[in-house]
Amino acid sequence: MAVKGLFKGFAAEKAAPQESARGDAHVITPADSTRRLEILDDFESTDFGWLWASDADGRLIYISKRAAEKLKMPLEEILAQPLAEIFEVDPDNPFEKSDRPFKFQLSARSKFVELVVRVALGKSKNETKRTWWSISGQPKFDENGNFKGYRGSANDVTVEYERKLQDSQLAEYDALTGLANRYRMNKRLEGLLASYKAAKRSCALMMLDLDRFKHVNDTMGHQAGDDLLKQVADRLCRIIGDRGEVGRLGGDEFQVILPDIDDRGSLGEIADKVIQIVSQPYPIGDNRAIIGTSVGIAIAPYDGLEKEELVHSSDLALYAAKNSGRGQFRFYSADLKDESEERRLLMEDLKEALEGDQLELHYQPVVRATDNMVVSFEGLMRWEHPERGFVSPALFIPAAEESNLIIQLGDWALRRACRDAANWPQSVRVAVNVSALQFANPGFPDTVTEALTASGLDPSRLELELTESVFMGDSEAVDEIFKTLRGLGVRLALDDFGTGYSSLSYLRSAPFDKIKVDKSFVDSCTLKDQNSAKIIAAIIGLSNALGIETTVEGVEAFDQLEVVRSKGARYIQGWIYSKALKQEEILERMSSGEFKIEPDGPDLYRSDRRTVFRRIGIIHEDHRYNGVMRDLSKTGAQIEGLLGVPVDTSLVLDMGGGQLAVCKVTRVKDAEIGVEFETPLVSDGSGGLCTRHRVSPYALAAAGMPLESLPAGNYPMQALSNGPRSKPQFMETTVAAAGGRY
Repeated sequence: MAVKGLFKGFAAEKAAPQESARGDAHVITPADSTRRLEILDDFESTDFGWLWASDADGRLIYISKRAAEKLKMPLEEILAQPLAEIFEVDPDNPFEKSDRPFKFQLSARSKFVELVVRVALGKSKNETKRTWWSISGQPKFDENGNFKGYRGSANDVTVEYERKLQDSQLAEYDALTGLANRYRMNKRLEGLLASYKAAKRSCALMMLDLDRFKHVNDTMGHQAGDDLLKQVADRLCRIIGDRGEVGRLGGDEFQVILPDIDDRGSLGEIADKVIQIVSQPYPIGDNRAIIGTSVGIAIAPYDGLEKEELVHSSDLALYAAKNSGRGQFRFYSADLKDESEERRLLMEDLKEALEGDQLELHYQPVVRATDNMVVSFEGLMRWEHPERGFVSPALFIPAAEESNLIIQLGDWALRRACRDAANWPQSVRVAVNVSALQFANPGFPDTVTEALTASGLDPSRLELELTESVFMGDSEAVDEIFKTLRGLGVRLALDDFGTGYSSLSYLRSAPFDKIKVDKSFVDSCTLKDQNSAKIIAAIIGLSNALGIETTVEGVEAFDQLEVVRSKGARYIQGWIYSKALKQEEILERMSSGEFKIEPDGPDLYRSDRRTVFRRIGIIHEDHRYNGVMRDLSKTGAQIEGLLGVPVDTSLVLDMGGGQLAVCKVTRVKDAEIGVEFETPLVSDGSGGLCTRHRVSPYALAAAGMPLESLPAGNYPMQALSNGPRSKPQFMETTVAAAGGRY
């Protein structure tokens, strides 16, 4: 195709070819339009490059014929199309660093050089082959300065582009899961925080790792572990969706960036969903794996303004969540310590406690519903540290499970429980919790045999409580252990029943004597908008049909007791009968030969009410008073320390760390006031409550404080209000700690 229409100036010159003065070489001068056009045609027929032109309206009016042939499209389908629809800039283009859209660059009528674009033609024709060109364009103006369009060149860079794109993918994405790797997540977070600081926007960061992942690798192999990680990545991406970006930092560590979210209620809901979904069983070949996860959450600008600070805060929150027990999330707070160091010291102390016989077993009764007679006890581990005081099992058991120390702890508990139960009446059994690691230990059946032999306890009086996690690993080995234990004559119980998807298959394949209805169903069984009561009834009905005994655990109030009894519960365990007792108490109360406990507890179960002793600030108008919070729930609190506060007074409670809760006084008795929150509090993931929102560091900076992440404690009134002060309207009183707890 000739290009006379494009380069009219060339054709206008009619000079004849001229001979060169240099020997026989026939040079081509600017006046030789014919031979010049011949060279341009030769150039356009190659793949070295092509020419194109547009009009003033941005439509393509010329393109080399060879370019159309490469695109496998007729020229008439390409010409007259708007340039902005033919070419588009790839946002992930490793060639091009400009983030300006191609349409904007055209509208600026400025020169562009070697801009890599994707050819967007043919998308509606289901073409799978994508093509990238490098294009250059020079704006053309007439003698009056009127824009006439672009004149430019192009060449195909698809092969080079895809190679660089692949290199970029390898550098920024995890090869196993396809998620962003640590490098990309760091780069993404650093860029977001820098731009968000200027715009005064927020960004949340979640850190999570997998509980019991090491056990999967050890028992099922690294290939199974890789398969599991890919499934976890898929689940996380489905949960987060387009709300943020999920990355794998390495091993079993994952990170989630959630831009423009600072509502701790919403973040808690996301974290809860992550924990719930990630903790469901995973099919691995013919087996299945059960893991869990813990989540730490930090939010910019509250918990950090820079990347390093925010990552450190989320790490501390994650360690705190793990140390508080499995399957929890935790928000960062300024009073969190270096939990990794705390965990190491805890494990050292636990080893010393085990070696020095500092641990104890206490026993919680299981009561027959018809006559309140105790039929068995569940052994629960207790640790009174000489310096730490009481250490919760929810703290040290998960830590022990991440090492082989759990096997030693479990073996000790088994021997102690058998020894203690041998002193009880023959009709009373003892139950011992068995971890997945302990159960998978090849020597476990021998340990059971030794404990029974040493104590003289009848095997039928020993109950081993197992969770679904024992089924993870080699199914043949698991079946063999079950067979051996049944041969010993001990009883087997499936604990936490109903919390996993595969419990029914376990009942079919494993020889259980008892199932225990999980406390989570009991907690909500009295709520009308929950199905927990129906689930309890269904589990009891299923157990009766299979000839399996059922215990409902976690009953604390009479309204719960009434529900579970009405659903057919035969055996009940919970605080309404008794907390765990020492061996000495049990022997004393069993001296008559039988043990009967009458239920005693509150009429109604209140899951969200917490007894606290917490010093807070109480703000009324432009004055701040000191007070003490005694009781706390999601919707209100009991406050002590102010006299003369009328009902319906509006207050703001400063709960520290930037947490301000607007509330109204609902009841008054001397220096005690009850308040109702304007916005309910939300869970902090570890048994506490927190406000959805906090005072923004940007607001504090505007009030004269330095711009930094929120420190611990309260803030001066001048940072929260301006203007002249009025006289205080209420009187402060001194509040002692008696009756509360720190």
